[in-house]
Amino acid sequence: MRRLAGGGSVDTSLESSYEHCRELHRRHGRTYYLATRLLPAWKRRHVHALYGFTRYADEIVDRTEELPTALRSARLADWSERFLAGLRGEPVTDPLLPAVLHTIAVFDLDRVDFAAFLHSMAMDLTVTSYSRYADLLDYMEGSAAAIGTMMLPILGSADPAAAREPARQLGFAFQLTNFIRDVAEDLDRGRVYLPAEDLARFGVTPADLADAAERRRSSAGIRDLIEYEVSRARQHYAAAAPGVALLAPGSQSCIRTAYVLYGGILDEVVAGGYEVFARRAVVPRRRRAVEVARALLAPAGAPLVVPGTAVP
Repeated sequence: MRRLAGGGSVDTSLESSYEHCRELHRRHGRTYYLATRLLPAWKRRHVHALYGFTRYADEIVDRTEELPTALRSARLADWSERFLAGLRGEPVTDPLLPAVLHTIAVFDLDRVDFAAFLHSMAMDLTVTSYSRYADLLDYMEGSAAAIGTMMLPILGSADPAAAREPARQLGFAFQLTNFIRDVAEDLDRGRVYLPAEDLARFGVTPADLADAAERRRSSAGIRDLIEYEVSRARQHYAAAAPGVALLAPGSQSCIRTAYVLYGGILDEVVAGGYEVFARRAVVPRRRRAVEVARALLAPAGAPLVVPGTAVP
């Protein structure tokens, strides 16, 4: 605790925790971090806290592949229990959790969303593929949609009930965009997120994906598969678009920027002929700057352009 000149005090452990989350966000979530800088200053640290929470759990699952699954599962369960203990009011020593717990308390965030997220992270330790898109949606309910609804109270809305489904859809859109971009990276972790029924539709097998990753070149069937998944992701973007105008005016430029830049990843995939193995799709820096400026200049409530449609 640090004393202030005026007689008050600042919880330095809480300050340090928020800074820890911010640094995780800055290092690992470049697109989202850039968008977050457009939020009112007082909201930013709470978004950093949620990002830190989700990133740390993801790190336990995805950055420890050399460890046995049982040990990774135990580590995730231990960290989850420390989080739950913090929710019960017990002291925490983890450097990240004070910020997360403070944000949950400030906005009275729904604990169900956090449980759903941790459940999906646990799935990643044992589930390596999904038969149908409905099965993948069940996973993304925790890994993506729940994050959208966690964020909503922080962003603010005059009509939270109406904004809830678009927030969920935006989570789905962002997550599916990541799966499309990162097929090769996920294969390295032994996972295929694109549903088996979709692969079969285009005559593609997991072995075909592995071969394409090794050769850094897709077959025609794989490119058709990726085109199909891009069109599906754009349906989620379209369903999410009306929600941006429902957010508090001070939050709209942030989400507008994240929406357009993540959608821009799909544009890069399309521009590359749906080839996701030759290079990782990245939105050029110049376009990122242009979209930030466009978002700042857009009036509150202005309609969004769904990825894949012409910019007016």
